[in-house]
Amino acid sequence: MRWRGNRKSSNVEDRRSMRASGIGGLGGGGGLLRLLPVAVKFLGIKGTVIAVVAVGGVLFATGNLGRVFSLVTGQSGTAVTQSSGSVQETAAEKELVDFVSVVLADTEETWTTLFQEQGNTYKEPRLVLFRDVVKSACGMAQSATGPFYCPADQQIYIDLSFFDQLKIQFKAPGDFAQAYVLAHEVGHHIQTLLGISGKVHAARNRVSEIEGNKLSVLQELQADCLAGVWANHANNARQLLEVGDIEEGLKAASAIGDDTLQKQSQGYVSPDSFTHGSSDQRVKWFKIGLSSGAMERCDTFKNS
Repeated sequence: MRWRGNRKSSNVEDRRSMRASGIGGLGGGGGLLRLLPVAVKFLGIKGTVIAVVAVGGVLFATGNLGRVFSLVTGQSGTAVTQSSGSVQETAAEKELVDFVSVVLADTEETWTTLFQEQGNTYKEPRLVLFRDVVKSACGMAQSATGPFYCPADQQIYIDLSFFDQLKIQFKAPGDFAQAYVLAHEVGHHIQTLLGISGKVHAARNRVSEIEGNKLSVLQELQADCLAGVWANHANNARQLLEVGDIEEGLKAASAIGDDTLQKQSQGYVSPDSFTHGSSDQRVKWFKIGLSSGAMERCDTFKNS
């Protein structure tokens, strides 16, 4: 990717100096972080903006990769955080901070333009960097949760060590693979701004678990498509992509499909438990957004 020298976002909050204490297992109540990727019929950009609400005292977060680590590593937990002083980072980690700041800024430019074309105003999300554990409005989360988006505070959370996991464990290296991850989480922010997440949260509570999982898949695939829409506009407007970048993104989308992850973790595939979509589905919808650059093409609920 041609990202060096580009504008960095001012919407990055660095919490990497925070450290965990009292880590324990996930439990009920307000401290429980449940990743609830949900979906509803795609709304036009003029749709009503609503927030995800708490149910039973628990706030819910959405995220592409939220279940990845729990599926593959089985890790989960809650924690209390405390400051440990200034951030200590390697040169490689510092470059990653610069990279995600530039990618976030590029998504801001793309979505601000697309919203303006529809007579609306884009509200930029904040990106929170953390290590080990973080507290969000959706509860406590460890690095094992993976990158996630919290609708309650409209913030994206990521431990940069995830990118090593993406490269080594999921065999999806490359800077555009990393950009795809962040762009997908921004896609969840778009869904929150358009009222999709909140409406489907309510819809999911009215259906069975299997039907609810199907709704989850549709929303995750839509976020993949929206990530592709961003990549299309970023490349057309700013020539961001280089040879091989598209392949990196497609490989990342394939590597985190439910069927691929289930095979790794349990040796067999259970389609009724899919919440993010198969590898083929994720690749398909990322391609649709990438080739069209049109939000309206991301209607996974009508065209899946």
